[in-house]
Amino acid sequence: MVDQPQGQPSEVQRARDEQERRKRSKESAAAARIAFQHQWVDQQIRIAHARGDFDDLPGAGKPIEGLGEQHDPDWWLKKLIEREQVTGVLPPALQLRKDDALLDEKLDSFTVETDVRREVEDFNARVIRARYTPVDGPPLITMPRDVEETVAAWAERRAARIAAARAENAARLAAEPARARRRWSWRSRRRGADGDV
Repeated sequence: MVDQPQGQPSEVQRARDEQERRKRSKESAAAARIAFQHQWVDQQIRIAHARGDFDDLPGAGKPIEGLGEQHDPDWWLKKLIEREQVTGVLPPALQLRKDDALLDEKLDSFTVETDVRREVEDFNARVIRARYTPVDGPPLITMPRDVEETVAAWAERRAARIAAARAENAARLAAEPARARRRWSWRSRRRGADGDV
């Protein structure tokens, strides 16, 4: 028989300790919580339902969107982009094509020539930067714009809009009865003479 060193438990004692540990862990409070967790969850749902937490949820009473369609593994990403209105995630070549198509409309919102020049120069800088940056994806076919030609076209469109607005105002005034215009002008002169403002 092999002598056990002093202070170390025997094989039999270790087996008994392990058995006792297993027994205690099964009867512990944590084990009890885990065993009855499903009942606690059900109770929390019943309480929330009684409080009305599930009333008037968005989509209540409506069919589940996308049910019966083919499975798309990127559905969550597409929904996120749609919900958050994320833009600018196109490859650089496609984004520049889109920006080029919308540039005249964006320029028409400006009223000062220096702002127009700055916007066109910024667009040209992005095109040139994309030309010298190797990227995967479609080829870059967008060309830089001539700043002077673009500014001249903007000025022509602006002058045409101003002329159209003036013509519209003149036509509206011509359509008004002459008597209504005279009455208005007579009243405004009278107010000015009386000191009423």
